Amino acid sequence: MRRWRPRLLPAALAAVGLLLVAKLGALATGQPPSAVLLLPAAQANGAVPRTPIAVPGSAAGTLPPPAAAEAPTPEQRAERVLLEGLRARRSDLDLRDQSLAAREMVVNAAERRLGQRIEELTALQQRLEAIDRGRTEREEAGWRQMVKLYEGLRPRDAAAIFDELEMPVLVRIVDRMREAKAAPVLGAMKPDRARLLTAELARHRSRPAE
Repeated sequence: MRRWRPRLLPAALAAVGLLLVAKLGALATGQPPSAVLLLPAAQANGAVPRTPIAVPGSAAGTLPPPAAAEAPTPEQRAERVLLEGLRARRSDLDLRDQSLAAREMVVNAAERRLGQRIEELTALQQRLEAIDRGRTEREEAGWRQMVKLYEGLRPRDAAAIFDELEMPVLVRIVDRMREAKAAPVLGAMKPDRARLLTAELARHRSRPAE
């Protein structure tokens, strides 16, 4: 009879399959593959018990201690300083924008109040001008009535009154009289009084109109 010889190729394939399964299980559980590796070929032949292989530099069945955090590099420190400076600059700009917005609100409110005040003063000025025009028109109407009265008198009678009137009042009356009516009255007045009236009348008419 032929002597049975174990075939190495199927055993090697089985060992490779077990190795892949062990690695996938270690990746799924987060453990290092080397901590749970078994000797597939020996275990398949029953020669070695199923014990995990110890990781060099660590106790069997335990994970290596986590590595210490690395110190930041100069580039990272410079980037952090730059970011902090940009945040501070942004905060300053935000505060400045808020301050400018508050100032703009105050200025707008002051402009509105000033505009209202200007409107009130303009309306008051218009009322005062209307009152002044009305007063001037009433005064002018009164002077016209007085002039009409003296123009209706005889020149001698009007001259007798003019000789006794105050000069400012006499100037305003004669200035508004028609020349045809004023000339006979001046001729009937006292000569000194007529000369003084003529000088005051010329001075009054040479003044600029109010």
